[in-house]
Formats: sequence, C-alpha cells, structure tokens
Amino acid sequence: MTKVKVVAWLGALIMAGMIVFSLVTGDFFGEGSILLGMVWGQMSMVDLYVGFFLFYLWILRREKDLLTKVIWFLLLMTTGSLATALYILKAANESKTELEFFLGK
Repeated sequence: MTKVKVVAWLGALIMAGMIVFSLVTGDFFGEGSILLGMVWGQMSMVDLYVGFFLFYLWILRREKDLLTKVIWFLLLMTTGSLATALYILKAANESKTELEFFLGK
C-alpha cells in the first residue's frame, strides 16, 4: 500500500498545484468556452467525466453512508483527479488488506 499512497500523494499535490496555478493565471470561463467550442475539447470533457463516473462506481461500492457518497460525488465532479487521488489515499489508509482497499469494510 505504500506505493499506492506515494503515487496518490504525488497526484494530489500536482493537481492541487495546477488548480491553484490555473485559477490564478488563467481565464476559466473564456478559455473554457474556447475548449468547449472545439470537437476535441468536447470529446475530452466527455471522456474525462465518463472516467470520473466510473471511478465513482467504486466509491459507491465502498461507502455505506449516503451523505458521504453525495459529498464524494460533488468533490469528484468539481475537482476531478484531485478528489480521485484523495479518495485513493483515504481508502489506502483505512484498509488493512488489498481486498479491503478495493471492496471496503
């Protein structure tokens, strides 16, 4: 699990840094409208959110509490890979075995 935690921490730090950098230096709405105005920009967004939803299926499987499921859904849909990395860290820290990591308690 140590390798999983290291990779998840790296992913979380990179994503947090890039989110801050992009918010400070970029034009979210202006650049977003340009991106969504292109077919490949639209395709990339569909691909990204399908991936987020598929990852969310794992969260649904592992989590028991409805509020927790809703919070992770909102985090995943708004922060994307940052939330993915943080959830992997959460799951790795809570798990004693690989099976528990994948399936929950």
